[in-house]
Amino acid sequence: MNDGHESICDQDATFEETIRRHQAMVFSVAYHFLRNVAAAEEVAQDVFLELYRHYGCIRSPQHLLFWLRKVAVHRSLDYLRRQPPSGVSLDELAELGANPTAEDPWLSAKLRQLVSTLPPKPRMVVILRFQEDLELAEIAETLDLPVNTVKSSLRRALAVLEAKLTRCLGEVKK
Repeated sequence: MNDGHESICDQDATFEETIRRHQAMVFSVAYHFLRNVAAAEEVAQDVFLELYRHYGCIRSPQHLLFWLRKVAVHRSLDYLRRQPPSGVSLDELAELGANPTAEDPWLSAKLRQLVSTLPPKPRMVVILRFQEDLELAEIAETLDLPVNTVKSSLRRALAVLEAKLTRCLGEVKK
């Protein structure tokens, strides 16, 4: 299908190089949302299988990044919907050796635990904003939501997290 636009597969990156370049980002979105290595690997595999099917339609590296992030978000949400509620505590799940940005490892772990208690959509907004460092407009586009909905969802999620953190630690300094 040649509509006069060059697809990314006509450019210099091979499919294998594309996977290598973006697998960490796709896995990161899925893992930080699902908090389970096996589930994140399954979602990442689904994302790259879907990319293989649509590779000829990807028009640019920017389009590729947006497409991968959007599919990773939606596949993660779909995976969560298909799973029965788990009786396993989040504290019992294995943690990846990530580089926490906070100085206190206990606080970082506590924040990750509290984020994981948010409902799926607000949790994804928080993850995309603070883990993936996306702007509000990019999050809105990725989740197919109006920017104001993303803003209010983020504001409410942060208020919930602040309240939960306050209950755990006492008054939080702003």
